[in-house]
Amino acid sequence: MTRRAQALTRAEDLAPQGLLGRVGERLKKQLIEWTYAQAGEDLEERLKHLPVEHLNEFGLDPYGLDPEFTTAAIAPIVWLYKNYFRCEVHGAEHIPDGRVFLIANHSGQIPIDGMMIGIAAFLEADPPRVVRAMFEKWVPTLPYVSIFMSRVGQVVGTPENCRRLLEQEEAVMVFPEGSRGISKPFSRRYQLEEFGLGFMRLALETKTPIVPVAVVGAEEQIVSIANLKKVGRLLGMPAFPVIPQLLIPIFGWVPLPTKYRIYFGPPMTFEGNPDDEDAEIEKHVRVVKNTIQSMLRKGLRERKSIFF
Repeated sequence: MTRRAQALTRAEDLAPQGLLGRVGERLKKQLIEWTYAQAGEDLEERLKHLPVEHLNEFGLDPYGLDPEFTTAAIAPIVWLYKNYFRCEVHGAEHIPDGRVFLIANHSGQIPIDGMMIGIAAFLEADPPRVVRAMFEKWVPTLPYVSIFMSRVGQVVGTPENCRRLLEQEEAVMVFPEGSRGISKPFSRRYQLEEFGLGFMRLALETKTPIVPVAVVGAEEQIVSIANLKKVGRLLGMPAFPVIPQLLIPIFGWVPLPTKYRIYFGPPMTFEGNPDDEDAEIEKHVRVVKNTIQSMLRKGLRERKSIFF
């Protein structure tokens, strides 16, 4: 039985009873079919790289990933990747097999860039990589969002989780700018914020190569003119961006259809003591940051239009 048939059968077997269960079953099967229709003829082979060796009786891996749910859930994301943001990928061949850090710039007010990088690594790399993104610790406080994130394999960004994934030879995506990057105003577009040091300490400890990733196009999808940090803290958010386009009914509530250009650089390896003073770790981090900044400048020079 093919993975496609297995996914459709499992969706039917696990569906709750009653009207809502039947509607949910039908929707999940349609989404699985949509994923197959969009993702190319080799999707069956690529899906074999989903981690299925440690699933429990509920079909989940230790971090909550559900392969069948993921196959259904990525359908609209693949559509955005191919048709809305029309992602153009460069250097996917630089993503190695085995443990690897994907270290990327972060922008756009909502984390669409992470989804596009993940789809690019899965659809364009050979072998395909299932990317585990480290998300902020406040994300699990959001209703439904935390469940969705875990079901598609994303993980709370603690050193313990990251270390365990790397030891299992997984691809881990980290945005060292954190919320500082995603919420920066338009006036600071494509200017990297300060990088955290944690990823480098773990890279040194686990001897993990780093693939620098530059995303051009996300900065313009939602334009923020200011960041009200005090208001954000009052609301329990890392930032409160001021976004004029939200005042436009309906059309202003969705990201603009900017064209994404995603650049994967050659792997970088570093040596040193992971317990060194911050000043020593910062030297390595600066190399990664400067590399990504150079990749961004190159991508900006090469693009002819924000939308095409």
